[in-house]
This record gives sequence, C-alpha cells and structure tokens, in this order.
Amino acid sequence: MKLVRYNQFEPAYPSTFGSLLDKFFNESFVQNSKQFTPAVDISEDEKQYEIHVSVPGMKKSDFQLDLTEGRLTISGERKMEEKKEGKNFHSVETHFGSFSRSFYVPETVNIDNISAAYEDGLLKVVLPKSEKKVNNLKIEVK
Repeated sequence: MKLVRYNQFEPAYPSTFGSLLDKFFNESFVQNSKQFTPAVDISEDEKQYEIHVSVPGMKKSDFQLDLTEGRLTISGERKMEEKKEGKNFHSVETHFGSFSRSFYVPETVNIDNISAAYEDGLLKVVLPKSEKKVNNLKIEVK
C-alpha cells in the first residue's frame, strides 16, 4: 500500500464548478486567508516512508503533527517578521500564514516509532514500516 495524500484537492482549490464560482464571486483575488500550501516530497524504501515538507524560516515549535484514525496531519504557521526598521519591501514572494497537509498512513507503518526532525528549512517525517507478518495458510477445497 502506498502513502498517499489524504485530500487531493486542498481547501484553496475548489473541487466542483459551483464551488469555483462561489470562490470567484465571494472571495478577493488577493489571498486574505493567510494560508499557504508547502511543497511536499514523499519517498519509500523497503524500511520506511519519508515525508519532506519544505517550510523554511520556521522553528521546531511552530509545527504540530497529529495522527488520528490512520490520518497524519502536519500543520503549522509561519509568521511574517514585523520588524521593518527602515526597510521598504519591493517584492515579497515568501508565503506566510498557516498550513495543513494530511496523509493516509498505511497499516504497515509502525506508528509507535514515527519520528520528525526539522533542519535547514525541511521538516522530515519518518514512518518506519513494521515487520511483515507472513501467514502461510493452506486452504482446503471442499
């Protein structure tokens, strides 16, 4: 079983044409919700799954990881620096605000040994696979 995104359509992207029209007419073109969606890379080998979330400029304490009913949710908030002290910004392309990403966790993951580390702007979540239980069973045809 593969580790897949929980919701392919993020809240920022309408899933139906009607919700697209609602979003178009009811929301500003400028993103006022102060939310963003960080880039995520997912890899797998024979021992574990790895989720890499690209969120530079944050602290370890800014993240929340929650595993509920087989769904891993990674969330947090990146706050814009309020110190301006004579600076005039001509361009701000860095995303600020809150984010949340969710993923289904396969049954083969050993949830007691999930770990996370934040280094160099990358949150790395390691989901080790549990030992495969091979049940050899012969079924008699009657």
